[in-house]
Amino acid sequence: MGIRVRSTVAAVLVVAAGLLVGAVALVALLRAELTDDVRQASRARAEQVAAVIESGRGVPSLAVAERDEQFIQVLDAKGAVVAGSGNVEELPALARPDTDGESRITTPLDEDEFLVVAVAADGPDGQKTVLVGRALIAVAESTQIVIRLLLAGLPLLLLLAAAATWMAVGRALAPVSAMRAEVEAISSAELHRRVPLPRGRDQIARLAATMNHMLDRLERSQTAQRRFISDASHELRSPVASIRQHAEVALAHPGRTTPQELAATVLAEDLRIQRLVDDLLLLARADENALRPRLQPVDVDDLVLDEARRLRSTAAALRIGTAEVSAARLNADAQGLRRVLRNLGDNAARHARSQVAFDLTETQDGRIVLGVEDDGPGVLAADRERVFERFVRLDDARARSGERAGGSGLGLAIVAELVAAHGGTATVSESPLGGARFEVSLPCR
Repeated sequence: MGIRVRSTVAAVLVVAAGLLVGAVALVALLRAELTDDVRQASRARAEQVAAVIESGRGVPSLAVAERDEQFIQVLDAKGAVVAGSGNVEELPALARPDTDGESRITTPLDEDEFLVVAVAADGPDGQKTVLVGRALIAVAESTQIVIRLLLAGLPLLLLLAAAATWMAVGRALAPVSAMRAEVEAISSAELHRRVPLPRGRDQIARLAATMNHMLDRLERSQTAQRRFISDASHELRSPVASIRQHAEVALAHPGRTTPQELAATVLAEDLRIQRLVDDLLLLARADENALRPRLQPVDVDDLVLDEARRLRSTAAALRIGTAEVSAARLNADAQGLRRVLRNLGDNAARHARSQVAFDLTETQDGRIVLGVEDDGPGVLAADRERVFERFVRLDDARARSGERAGGSGLGLAIVAELVAAHGGTATVSESPLGGARFEVSLPCR
């Protein structure tokens, strides 16, 4: 059964149980109240007769208005009838002469049940007992009327409750049906569509808002994935095309190149492909939250000095400064930090005019701050967040030729992922040297 049917059935069952309990309680209370009224009336009449007897004026008139529904008897100490109302004057005692007691009997007057009240009276000629009985037919009739009304009214109330619940649940679920229809129509090619937002701030409205946020994330993820695939395909196609071009030239014009030159070109482009594939694999692991740094004590200053020596050997025209590198030690993944330093160093060397500087300090709040600066063109404020995105290359880094050819656009993205895996942050700002300053902040613990 659907939610609407289950909700309606549950509501009807709950209302039926409540109405049944209420109806039983109502009938019981009504019967008890009417019976008590009969009891009070009988006792009042019996006490009235007893008062006359005790006053010594003899037995008063015992006339009754309704001969079939009421009787009065006066009994002596032995239980014999001394006097009675006209409808029972020739009958023996109809009830036991219990002092201040009551009983229920069926009399020869009628087949209906009577409530008999006994009241003691101390007269001049001995103790007497006054019995006053009243028929309970009125109680039974009134109770039957109420029961018939309840039997006729309760099903109507249940039908109204079922109809109201059916309509209320239907209106409440109408936005869900619209959301389901819209979600069913959304495909991977139409992630721009959104589910309709119902009015109000109830759970369904919050569910619709959450689904739209989910669709926003899926759309952004799909857009990034498509861009990633497109850029990766472009990056891989370039070295493949270069290898093919040189091979075709070597085949068509054997005299224009030597096997050694062709092998050197193929090797360089193959290394470029290998680096790109390694970068893509690392980013894929980052997307799957599979980057698990192998933490061990690492002297970060030694890694920085090693990277500075490497740059001095590969970029002899640049001055590599390490005067601001101080001792720092933390638990980290040594290979990951080496890759961070290499990417930052290559990026700085690629853009620097004449100078690259490293600095390393430990702050008072327990963090290690690594800075890599250059005196190049710098990074505009509008590009300082975008520069850490994948396959983002600023205009001056797009060249593919020369000693400082532009990279694939993945180096800084890898820096951001590796630093984040260590619980740190990577930022870029303006350098006192005039270029860009890339800063990595890592927690010591």
